[in-house]
Amino acid sequence: MDVQFEVVSLSVPEGANIIVGQSHFIKTVEDLAEIMAASVPGVKYGLAFNEASGPCLVRTEGTDGDLVKAAQDCALAVGAGHTFYLILGNIFPINVLDRIKACPEVCGIYCATANPVQVVVARTTLGRGIMGVIDGEPPKGVEGPAEKAERKGLLRRFGYKFA
Repeated sequence: MDVQFEVVSLSVPEGANIIVGQSHFIKTVEDLAEIMAASVPGVKYGLAFNEASGPCLVRTEGTDGDLVKAAQDCALAVGAGHTFYLILGNIFPINVLDRIKACPEVCGIYCATANPVQVVVARTTLGRGIMGVIDGEPPKGVEGPAEKAERKGLLRRFGYKFA
């Protein structure tokens, strides 16, 4: 059996975050939409899910047309069955990730990030699958005391840690 590999760069709107995951059932689309609605009032998001059997359609939901279109474009570019692409406009993955991982259809999360993302895709005669993701850049060094203080200050400014 031949396997061919391809690297797909995902296009995410400026300032947005993306969660890329794998699930096993078309019910994922509505369940993730309900999780988004219940998690953050007024959330802006776009969701696309690649169906892996039957009509094999990209199924979409969302509250922002541009984000839905961006998620759809990611789903089509990767083309791997039973994967989903959730683009977040006005919230961060940390606000919804635990609930998404607890969704019964979700098998796993590949990444949750605002960084540039490349997806490593394998193609066989059956279809396409995600082998992994490249999330951002490689390390440029190791933090010292100044960078450690900066990191801790950033988390407190964002409200994720107390003084």
